[in-house]
Amino acid sequence: MSPDLRLEKRLWQEGYKRVIGLDEVGRGALAGPVTVAGVLLEPTFKKIPEKLKEVRDSKTLTACQRERLYQELIHCSALSWGIASISARRIDKIGIVQAITLAMIQVTKKLAPIDFSILDGELSLPWPKQQCSLVRADNKIFSVAAASIIAKVWRDKLMVHYDHLYPEYKFRQHKGYGTLEHRKRINRFGLSAIHRQSFCHSWQK
Repeated sequence: MSPDLRLEKRLWQEGYKRVIGLDEVGRGALAGPVTVAGVLLEPTFKKIPEKLKEVRDSKTLTACQRERLYQELIHCSALSWGIASISARRIDKIGIVQAITLAMIQVTKKLAPIDFSILDGELSLPWPKQQCSLVRADNKIFSVAAASIIAKVWRDKLMVHYDHLYPEYKFRQHKGYGTLEHRKRINRFGLSAIHRQSFCHSWQK
């Protein structure tokens, strides 16, 4: 099933002109930030263009597909996008849910004003503005799927940067997630400055 514009179109018809789709990546990683992206479509975006037909949940795409679609999305004149990342140190301090919420707030401020927010999963924004949370929204809602691609590619690029700073952990390969190879390297080298101590200590116990 490919994401579509049905929800966005319905909200536009109801008078919500600035509708944002939000998604996050990196929630369960042992290292690196959590990243949230938001995509705001213009109400003139009535039909998904051919070059964006493959937009869907970023986890179902190859790295090459994500990169190509990322470039198309960030240069598309009919949409605006924003992104925010919260560091591992901040995640340790306030917790992952609060970190994701903080990133969402930062993104919505960058794209303000917002009339309606569409969120993936069970997340919610801490204000009474119009919003809805849908399970697997990145599989169903175009703006959320687009946000998932932008967030994933952006965070992956950050992890490649960290790979240069901390080559012993091979962040380029696993992007900070808890693969067997990553865990072996944590056991060998200990924790780096970008590891989430709260996540790693609970795992090491």
